[in-house]
Amino acid sequence: MNPEISKRSASVPASPIRGLLPYAEKAMKLGKKVFFLNIGQPDVPTPAGFFEAIRNFHEPVLAYGGSHGNPDLVQALVRVYREELGVLLEPENVLVTAGGSEALWFTIMALCDPGDELVVPEPFYANYAAVCAGAGVRIVPVTTRTEDGYHLPRENAREAVESRISSRTRAILLSHPGNPSGTVFTREEVKLLADIAVERNIFLIADEVYRDFVYDGRAFTSFASLEEAKEHVVVIDSVSKRYSACGARIGFIVSRNALVMEQAMKFAQSRGCTPTLEQVGAAALYDTPSSFLEGVLSEYQERRDALCSVLLKIPGITFRKPEGAFYLSARVPVDDAQAFAIWMMEEFDLDGETVLFAPLEGFYATPGLGRNEIRLCTALEKDKLARAAEILKEGLAAYPGREDLPA
Repeated sequence: MNPEISKRSASVPASPIRGLLPYAEKAMKLGKKVFFLNIGQPDVPTPAGFFEAIRNFHEPVLAYGGSHGNPDLVQALVRVYREELGVLLEPENVLVTAGGSEALWFTIMALCDPGDELVVPEPFYANYAAVCAGAGVRIVPVTTRTEDGYHLPRENAREAVESRISSRTRAILLSHPGNPSGTVFTREEVKLLADIAVERNIFLIADEVYRDFVYDGRAFTSFASLEEAKEHVVVIDSVSKRYSACGARIGFIVSRNALVMEQAMKFAQSRGCTPTLEQVGAAALYDTPSSFLEGVLSEYQERRDALCSVLLKIPGITFRKPEGAFYLSARVPVDDAQAFAIWMMEEFDLDGETVLFAPLEGFYATPGLGRNEIRLCTALEKDKLARAAEILKEGLAAYPGREDLPA
C-alpha cells in the first residue's frame, strides 16, 4: 500500500502539449517520422552572441548570483522597454526568473491566495491551468470563438469580462499575442481590459512573450505602456521565443508596482538564483542587431502563410489566420481531438510519416470546449509545414471518428 500523494498534485492536469510525447516516441521506434507541431520550438538558430558570451566567461568560481538577476541582463531589458515600447523602467521593476513559467508561478503566488480567482479569456496557454491548480486558484473563463479570431466579443466585450469578476477575483490573466490562438488584441481591447482592472481594483497579468511576432503590419500595444494602469499591470516576458533560446530558461517579471515586486522577490530568494551562465548569454542576446528579429518576423509570417494555404484546402477545417505568435488553432471534423492525435501516432502514416499536434481541450476551462479543436505550431520550415498539413489532410480523411461539422 502506497502513502497518499497530495490532493493538490492530483488536481494538476497533464500537459496537452507534452503529454502525448510517449506516443510519438513509440511511433518513432517503429520507424515512423514524426512532424512535431505540438510544441512551440523554433528551428531558427540562436544568435551566436549567446554562446560567445558564455565561452568568454572566465570567472574562477561559478558562484551564486543575486536573486534579483544579473545586473547587465536587467539593464538590457530596461533599455529594450524604453527603446521599443516607450516604457520607462527602473531596475527594481524587473525580476529575472527561470523562464516565463517561473515568472507566472511567482506572480500568481504573490497575488493570489487559495480559493481566489483569475479571469482568463479561453482558449488560454495550457500551463495556466497547471499553475493555477498548483496554487489553489480557480480559472474563471471568458469564452472566445474561432469565428471571431478569438477576440473578445465585439458587441458586449465589457459585459463579457465584468460578468466573470467576483469578490474573489484577483486579476485578469491573458497572453498577448495569444497562445494558442495567435490573437493580437487591438488597442481598444487592451485599453478596455486595463480600464476594467483599474476600475475593479484588480491586477492584469499580461503574458507578452510573443510580442515580437505580430504580422501583416498590425500594431501591437503592450499593457506595460498604459501609464494609467501601471500599478495594476504585471508583464511576463522571456528570451525564449524572441531569440530562439527556449532551453536557456530565462524569463522576467516586469511591474511598476513596488509591492508586487517585493512579494515576488521572496519567492525568488527561496529558489536562490537563476542560472548564472544562461543570464550571461541572455544579456548578450539583447545586443543582437535588429535585423535578426526583422528577418525572423518575415520568415515566421511566410511559414504561417504556407501552412494556412494548405489548411484552406482541407474539407471541414475551420480557422482564422493567426495575427501573431506562431500557433494556429483550428476546429477539425473529429469526435475527439485527443483520440485523433493518438490514432495518428498508433494507426496512421503517410509514406512512413505522421504529425503530432496539441489537442485544444486542455486549453479551455469550460468542460467540453476544445474537444474538436487542435493547436498547430507554425514555427517549422515551410516545406515541413506543408508536408505536415498534407499528412493531416489524409489522416482526417481516413480517421474512423470523423464527424462532418456544420458550416
